[in-house]
Amino acid sequence: MLISEPLQVAISDDLQDASAVFIGLVNPKTPVNVGGIMRASGCYGVNGVFYTGRRYELAARSGAAQYHVDTKDAGEHIPLMGVNSLLASIPADTKLICVDLVVGATPLPDFVHPSKAFYVFGPEDGTIGQEIIDKADAVVYVPTVGCMNLAASVNVLLYDRLAKSHREAANLTANLTPSLTLSLSGDALIRQSRDNNNRTRVKVPRAPRKSRHVEPSSIDAAIVITAA
Repeated sequence: MLISEPLQVAISDDLQDASAVFIGLVNPKTPVNVGGIMRASGCYGVNGVFYTGRRYELAARSGAAQYHVDTKDAGEHIPLMGVNSLLASIPADTKLICVDLVVGATPLPDFVHPSKAFYVFGPEDGTIGQEIIDKADAVVYVPTVGCMNLAASVNVLLYDRLAKSHREAANLTANLTPSLTLSLSGDALIRQSRDNNNRTRVKVPRAPRKSRHVEPSSIDAAIVITAA
C-alpha cells in the first residue's frame, strides 16, 4: 500500500493493552517524514499514527513512488489516520505527551515514559499549538544543538522509550512470567530484523597465545659461560 493512502480505521480494543504507544502529528508537511515515521512505528511497535491537516495527503498524491520511505510496509498493519482533532483521538487511560522545544519542558533523558502514551509532534515548519500543550500530562524535548527533522525526532523518542523499558525489564526479570518476556532477543532478533543482504557478524577475538618457556640447553649454557 502506498503511504499516500491513509488507513481510515478505528483502533481496536485488543491494541489497547497494558502498554500502548500512539503517535500524533500536527499537520505534517512532507510524505518523506510521514513515511519515515511509519517505518519507525513498525520497528518500535507503535499501535497507531494520527495526523491532522491536509498538507501530507496533497503532497503524497503528487509523487507517491518517490516518497515510499516505508520500505518495510509498516503502513499495511499499523493504522495511519487523518483526524480533525488529536485531543479527541487519544484513547482512554492514555497519557498525552508533547514532544517539542518548549520553554519549561523536561529533557528526554530525564523523562519516565508512561505505559500508555500518546506522543504529539509539531509540524516541520511550526510547533505544537498552545491548546494542546496546555492539555498535556508532560512536555519533553530532545536536548540537541539545533532541532532535528520530524522523522528523526520520532525515532529518537521511540528509541529512548525502548532503551528505558529494556533496563526496567532487566531489573524485573526475576518477577516476570514467560508470557511477558520478549519472544525474540539477541542474535535471533537480529537475524529476523536485518536486511536480506546483511550477513555480517562480530568476530570473537582469539585468546592470545601463551608463550612457551624453553629451558636453555647445556650447549647454550656453555656458550653463555664461555662468553662471560
